[in-house]
Amino acid sequence: MNPRPWWRRLGHGSLLLLATIYCVFPIYFMLVQSLKSAQEDVFGNPLIVMNPTLENFEELFERSGETRGFIGRTLRRPYPFFDWLENTIIVFAGSVAVTLVTGILGAYALGRLQPPGFRWWRRILFATYVVPHTILFIPLYQVVLALGLDDNLLVLLLVYPTMALPFCIWILSTYFQHLPREIEESALVEGAGRITTFLRIVLPMSWPVIVAAGIFALGTIASDFTIASVFLLSAHNQTVPAGLGTMEVALDELLAVAGINLMAIPVVLICALFARGYVRGLTAAMVEGA
Repeated sequence: MNPRPWWRRLGHGSLLLLATIYCVFPIYFMLVQSLKSAQEDVFGNPLIVMNPTLENFEELFERSGETRGFIGRTLRRPYPFFDWLENTIIVFAGSVAVTLVTGILGAYALGRLQPPGFRWWRRILFATYVVPHTILFIPLYQVVLALGLDDNLLVLLLVYPTMALPFCIWILSTYFQHLPREIEESALVEGAGRITTFLRIVLPMSWPVIVAAGIFALGTIASDFTIASVFLLSAHNQTVPAGLGTMEVALDELLAVAGINLMAIPVVLICALFARGYVRGLTAAMVEGA
């Protein structure tokens, strides 16, 4: 085959560069803003930081920020960022764990055991994404009040998995459906039990797809602000997204940006660490017919 013309390679490279800049620019801009002092934020270049400082992060961890009183005095109001961070870690880790455990078991039941109508069950689960989450707030809030879970972190551990489970079950069940049965049958013939075969053979082989489902669940949960703001009212019970939303943006804009970066850094690192597994998992599931 003849090599592609130089102008076509140049065009493809330029489009790739533009797409990369478009995707990375918001992250870069937020990072630059969080490293600026208040003076440089007003008088400096909006895209470049000349004198980087960590004072925004330090002030955020000191649990304090400035707010103006009605008679013009400057008061100090605490921001329980440590509590927000602890709540966020608990909610994110617990929600992803519940999503993966429930999704793997449900997907194995649909894709491997194949009950009657399993394809329709899978389509119905995926079709739930058509329903906007905003119209579910009132019935969800009524259920939360009936269970006595209002202003409780446990409510997020119950609600967040429902946001990611349909996709996780859909992609995992398709992979389990087309996984060669000879692998499990050989293990069963050798004397291994079904649970042992599932834990030691099926799960390790499905690791890339599980990683893809986990990263999708983490991204879906981390992008939520509305549900946490509606169900968590006390300042000490809020997660980082909901807590940052209560800040006076006009006075604490740089603190809010620093808090967003602190929450985003672990998510970005996890995605970067498992990027290869994520791509392999999506590719394996799509090849199998998802």
